[in-house]
Amino acid sequence: MFCYLLKWLYKAFMKKRIIIGISGASGTVFGIKALTLLRAVGGIETHLVMSRTAMLTAAIETDLKAPEILRLADHHYLPEDIAAPIASGSFPVAGMIVAPCSIRTLGEIVTGITSSLLTRAADVTLKERRPLVLMVRETPLHLGHLRSMAAASEMGAIIAPPVPAFYNRPQTLDEMVTYTTGRALEALGVTVPDLTRWAGISPAPRKDA
Repeated sequence: MFCYLLKWLYKAFMKKRIIIGISGASGTVFGIKALTLLRAVGGIETHLVMSRTAMLTAAIETDLKAPEILRLADHHYLPEDIAAPIASGSFPVAGMIVAPCSIRTLGEIVTGITSSLLTRAADVTLKERRPLVLMVRETPLHLGHLRSMAAASEMGAIIAPPVPAFYNRPQTLDEMVTYTTGRALEALGVTVPDLTRWAGISPAPRKDA
């Protein structure tokens, strides 16, 4: 009885763990935004793996240096650290998001031929039947890209390209990034507050009213 109580307490008070992978595709702001949103939500332990190319891309696209981005996570790992906890299915996590997901990263995940901790962690997420969200960033797409995304979807991944919504009338680029990233995180069971929700179109007032 005491053992069951300890297990219940452990599950009740253990933070939900989510892995954030940032690949070298354009759009590192989505991974950075995922980290800031998860920190704001609270109660979530973040594990970050950022590719070397992502560090270069982030330096081009943002004002943040790699150490500043790494500090946004509770735990971070080098891309070559295959001995990291997130490389094993025995390390319990609630899911993983790759934001952005390059085509190379997508290809490694689909084939299972992983060359870094980022793609190894994604492969583990799939084999353990945990949710994996891939914010695939490429356009235009040729048939090989589309087939890779179809294959990933068949394997259980959620394909969530960073496509902005406009019904919420975004006024800034940050608003667009926040909404798109927040919707992707909700596929992992994370409720992001203050996102504009579609509520339908209000009926037009009657002319005789």
